[in-house]
Amino acid sequence: MDVRSGVALWVLCGLLLQQGRGERPPGSHLDDSAIAAEFCRIDKPLCHDEDEQLSFEAVRNIHKQMDDDANGNVDVEESDEFLREDLNYHDPTVKHSTFHGEDKLISVEDLWKAWKTSEVYNWTVDEVVQWLITYVELPQYEETFRKLQLSGHAMPRLAVNNATMMGTVLKMTDRSHRQKLQLKALDTVLFGPPLLTRHNHLKDFMLVVSIVIGVGGCWFAYIQNRYSKEHMKKMMKDLEGLHRAEQSLHDLQERLQKAQEEHRSVEVEKVHLEKKLQDEISIAKQEAHRLRELREGTENELSRQKYAEQELEQRPPGGMHCQGPHGAQERREGAGVPLQLGCARGPAEVAPADPRGGGPVLQHQEAERREAAAGGQGRG
Repeated sequence: MDVRSGVALWVLCGLLLQQGRGERPPGSHLDDSAIAAEFCRIDKPLCHDEDEQLSFEAVRNIHKQMDDDANGNVDVEESDEFLREDLNYHDPTVKHSTFHGEDKLISVEDLWKAWKTSEVYNWTVDEVVQWLITYVELPQYEETFRKLQLSGHAMPRLAVNNATMMGTVLKMTDRSHRQKLQLKALDTVLFGPPLLTRHNHLKDFMLVVSIVIGVGGCWFAYIQNRYSKEHMKKMMKDLEGLHRAEQSLHDLQERLQKAQEEHRSVEVEKVHLEKKLQDEISIAKQEAHRLRELREGTENELSRQKYAEQELEQRPPGGMHCQGPHGAQERREGAGVPLQLGCARGPAEVAPADPRGGGPVLQHQEAERREAAAGGQGRG
């Protein structure tokens, strides 16, 4: 730091000291020595620091502004009224718990000690400038704050209505800017740093947690998406297998229906074949019966023929006559049955006689019946 900067700093401190003394509340009977004595009694290590004396005087003015009954203590009702009327808080419950804590009566000493333990008291110039830009929203005065090197120790002097500080030092010509800076500084001195700067670490932690949760959610969504795709593929395969099973079942049903139709056809054909076989068996039985009768007749005829041959053999040769060339029929002597003889040389060539009176005529008729029966069986 060069000589010019040192001189400018001492001039600034003198102006601030003069401003602090000039802005003393009206009606106060305490002079500079009384304020210094009170400050040394409350905070002896800092009683000889002029900047700290100016800050103490500003804190004392804030306390007097809140102490309506001037009894030296700020109670709950007075702080509630101050919060509602001066700071425009509609619900000062949270501010009460921050300002009072367990102590319902706040003295100047309590207010000063609370200010010294505040986080704002140890703010650097950069932190004060950041507060000015983000919380007060007056970035146009950043260069002035940096030039004056205003740290957290000077915050109480910004919280009181000081025309010299606001106009001459800070060069604020806009009254709304002065009021806005004063109210923001007063809120910061009484209740600590605003949430915008107080919870930066908490905000960073919440941001990190949010990022982790977001990444975890994306990963979970990716896993769920992949699982859903695999599940869909499996479901499609199952559906295809089910479709093939349904098709196979349909084919089996068609085969079963076809087999049932074939079975019915076989049953019908079986019935027809059984009926045909029964008819053929009946015809065969009838034919067998006829053949049995024919055999019996043939056997009878053969027996009669044998009998006739035996009779012929027993007759003497003189009693036999041969049919002449004119076909005349002769009768055997002593016999009443006509006997037709051929020009045979012996009795073995005689035609067998018909036992029923037919003879060869019966054999001819029997042959015709056999031919008729054979023709009917072929047609069947």
